[in-house]
Amino acid sequence: MRIYQEADYEAMSRRAAGIISAEVIRRPNCVLGLATGSTPIGTYQNLIEGNKSGAYSFKEVTTVNLDEYKGLAPTHDQSYRYFMQHNLFDHIDVMPENTNVPDGLAADADAECARYDQLVASLGYADLQLLGLGRNGHIGFNEPGPAFVKETHVVDLTESTIDANARFFASADDVPRQALTMGIGVIMAAKRILLIASGSDKADALYAAICGPITPDCPASILQLHSDVVIVADKAALSKVTAAGVSVCE
Repeated sequence: MRIYQEADYEAMSRRAAGIISAEVIRRPNCVLGLATGSTPIGTYQNLIEGNKSGAYSFKEVTTVNLDEYKGLAPTHDQSYRYFMQHNLFDHIDVMPENTNVPDGLAADADAECARYDQLVASLGYADLQLLGLGRNGHIGFNEPGPAFVKETHVVDLTESTIDANARFFASADDVPRQALTMGIGVIMAAKRILLIASGSDKADALYAAICGPITPDCPASILQLHSDVVIVADKAALSKVTAAGVSVCE
């Protein structure tokens, strides 16, 4: 596990985009696992700029997203398909048919989860999987619980996750209570994982993920077992990690 400390959100975003773009340059037909939420927006903005400048192309890239709200149409402005279109896909030269997000409107959600697992496996899993970090340590929508769930599955969102996402909706009552998410086993099958975190509100979760025991109470702690994890975070998010004496790169 390599940990990079950046001064602020903007620097974190530039570093993360540099890691992703290097993967695209090295392997033009790579499979990128992508994340949503407020944290990766700056990273995506940097990738858009690089693509528009001609530094690299996404024409041969395939993408697989971590999750989607259950019950939201792709055109709903809070769906994760809409988020990806608005914040990345519509602004780069990726082929639309090569972008994959779980179907939140699938009549049989369990069958959709199984289909998505088969799809990701058929691609050989992600060459590089981007992750954000929830305040409760969740990755994707894998919430704290009694066990790590390996497969893509339907998850009941915790109140803390609903509260954190309520700012994107008219009210907390409008936030979906369930989501389809890649399981821990699918995430861990990625060849390389990039986790990004910003802000003091992520300090406890990041400390637990890096320094705490490996436990489903902090799903991100499972990353300690992966052979190639890069963490890029700002000083605020890493404050408790560095206070514990963990070595970081700058």
